[in-house]
Amino acid sequence: MQNLGFYFDLGWHHIIAWDALDHLLFVLALSAIYVLANWKQVLILVTAFTIGHSLTLALSVYDIVRVNDKWVEFLIPCTIIVTAAANFFEKDFNPKSLRLNYFFALFFGLIHGLGFANAIRFMIIGDESLGWSLFGFNIGLEAGQIAVVTVILVVSYLFINIARLNRKWWVWSLSLTSLLIAVNIAWNKFFLL
Repeated sequence: MQNLGFYFDLGWHHIIAWDALDHLLFVLALSAIYVLANWKQVLILVTAFTIGHSLTLALSVYDIVRVNDKWVEFLIPCTIIVTAAANFFEKDFNPKSLRLNYFFALFFGLIHGLGFANAIRFMIIGDESLGWSLFGFNIGLEAGQIAVVTVILVVSYLFINIARLNRKWWVWSLSLTSLLIAVNIAWNKFFLL
């Protein structure tokens, strides 16, 4: 139980760190199409991502699932590419038309969870309170994602509502930024396969 804070901090920094660029880009691409008024939908999205991430992380720590690290490192930027590209096809940003994003968040969370699984497996494996360690990590991950999404939604509000930038152009600029960086990462990871 005393390690809960340690693993919370580890989960938090798994999102809130420059070496977490892949997660930050995914959260940016995922939440780019939302505005501050959609905060409940975005909260559900990041929770779906955390559930997927947690599931593969737990399965990996218990050594039920194991995937080659190089493939996972290539697939992670591919999830960003797909999510960002899908944003260009949204027409009205209606919450009903955005239901596909819940699938993206959950399914792609499974892939992202594999990315950190090998690193954390060795830290958690000797811990007698494995359940609490995973719980602490996932709560830290969720808190970090909520913090990042809050910043994205507030900045979106400023650009769309205060600066009066067209919402479509705002979404496209965030999505294009995520897409281009992810393509570069995927390209570099592809040659390591």
